[in-house]
Amino acid sequence: MSVKPHHLEKIDAVLFDLDGTLLDTAPDLASTLNALLLAQQQPPLPLSVIRPMISEGAAGLLKLGFNISEKDPKFPSLRQQFIEYYSQHSCEQSQLFAGVDKLIDHLETNHIAWGIVTNKSEALTMPLIEHFPLLKKAKCIVGGDTLSFSKPHPKPLLHACECIKSTPKHCVYLGDAKRDIDAANAAGMRSLIALYGYIPNREELKSWNASAMINTPLELIDCLTQSIKINR
Repeated sequence: MSVKPHHLEKIDAVLFDLDGTLLDTAPDLASTLNALLLAQQQPPLPLSVIRPMISEGAAGLLKLGFNISEKDPKFPSLRQQFIEYYSQHSCEQSQLFAGVDKLIDHLETNHIAWGIVTNKSEALTMPLIEHFPLLKKAKCIVGGDTLSFSKPHPKPLLHACECIKSTPKHCVYLGDAKRDIDAANAAGMRSLIALYGYIPNREELKSWNASAMINTPLELIDCLTQSIKINR
């Protein structure tokens, strides 16, 4: 087992992805896609089919539902319809993942700074933050359009690290998409995969080169107390 030097450092900060990591937003996003499909006289898709694609955002969901790419002439209109519908229904069925409340309480009690870094736009992120008071305790919230770069670029994570007054070698990032792990690795942080999130193909996970994988939010507490077990 090869352990990088910063893996021996104590963790004093945690950064989280939002969808598929802190919040289970799949039901509302699936309802949005199905509303558009029904409007186009197409049959809706089951949540089990939509859920693994949530991390791909509107583009990925529209590709799933309508089999179109971002270059398709119909894409801009459908994307706008998607965003408008979702913005009005984003807080209807979404919930915190089980254990997130206890995890945040642990971080707060132990004075471990934490923040949120998502590729969701600020306009779609902040209503969710307001709807879940627990998330308002985050020391920083970085959206997909907060900076000129978004994940997998490391800048959003580095910016968040500065905001919560930590350094990459003392910080860990938890997410459920390859772009999350790529961004964390590029930023010099420990990277954790949220296996309970929206992961389409688990067979590819080892190639992501994450520091570790966890099955539930509460497992992060064990990782923190043991300074993250390396899962390679």
